Amino acid sequence: MFTLQIEHAIKDFDIWKAAFDRDPVDRAGSGVVAHRIGRPVDDAQYIVVELDFESREQAEGLLANLHEKVWNSPDVAPALSGAPKTRIVEVVG
Repeated sequence: MFTLQIEHAIKDFDIWKAAFDRDPVDRAGSGVVAHRIGRPVDDAQYIVVELDFESREQAEGLLANLHEKVWNSPDVAPALSGAPKTRIVEVVG
């Protein structure tokens, strides 16, 4: 299993969550089998998202779609503040 980890600052959680729920990249159709959303306990203006995939290629594909379709469009991602930090990790335990 592979996990795409995404961290970024946000302007407003409710606006961010509504945009996430609209799912502009079709998470299920892109191979996401599970996801988690978290916020640091000391920073309500920051978000941590983990998206799980069966293959590395699926994770890389969704990451490319996020760059192309979401993160460079203020209309699609109205609550983002700054550039997201991302990495793909292999689940080994």
